[in-house]
Amino acid sequence: MQDKVVLITGGARRVGAAICRMLHARGARVMVHFRSSVNEARELQAELNGLRPESVAITQANLLNVAHLPTLVSETVGHFGRLDVLVNNASSFFPTPVGDFSEEQWEDLMGTNLKTPLFLSQAAAPHLRKTEGCIVNIVDIHADRPMKNYVIYNAAKGGLVALTRSLARELGPEVRVNGVAPGAILWPEDEAWSDDLARHRIVNTTLLKRVGEPDDIARAVRFLVEDAPYVTGQILNVDGGRSVHL
Repeated sequence: MQDKVVLITGGARRVGAAICRMLHARGARVMVHFRSSVNEARELQAELNGLRPESVAITQANLLNVAHLPTLVSETVGHFGRLDVLVNNASSFFPTPVGDFSEEQWEDLMGTNLKTPLFLSQAAAPHLRKTEGCIVNIVDIHADRPMKNYVIYNAAKGGLVALTRSLARELGPEVRVNGVAPGAILWPEDEAWSDDLARHRIVNTTLLKRVGEPDDIARAVRFLVEDAPYVTGQILNVDGGRSVHL
């Protein structure tokens, strides 16, 4: 990873920030995309540049504006001179029970979780072919195990699984494309997930009987980027065994 360049969407906080720190620690230069978390993005940039000057840059964009996605790629290449890795991490997440969702919610969830990864990958592909790079999509175990009341989110992540495999066929042999599917890692930041009993039920469905850490996802991404040259078109579940719970 020494001096290779990574573009990560939603990289300013939570799991995205853990991925940035992990790849940066391996020697990568990182372009951190954010939408509204400007303070977190600047703090992360200062932290990592303090370890290795001029190794991290930040960029702001609303990913629902597809016309701006090629600019994210051109800014990264313009700043660092190349692009080796794209991590599609940014994601909207909120409930959409049947009978109570709107077209606007569809556009948001499908946009961030499926449409953006497709069009951003398309923009990045010529540069990734030059460097024989890779794409890692952050999926979700709920693509295969749908979560009640999140019908659009489930469908969007299911589409991202199919997109990961399709892009692996389209972009090979030069570019590898894989996905990481987190389970219970960080609880969502809304009151609906604050119930300790509900959290306990979810944790109890894992085989390891515990919540994971953002670094668990970051390590999986690092593996796919750095140590898996013969792996493409695959989804790596990082869920404590929840996806095989009977």
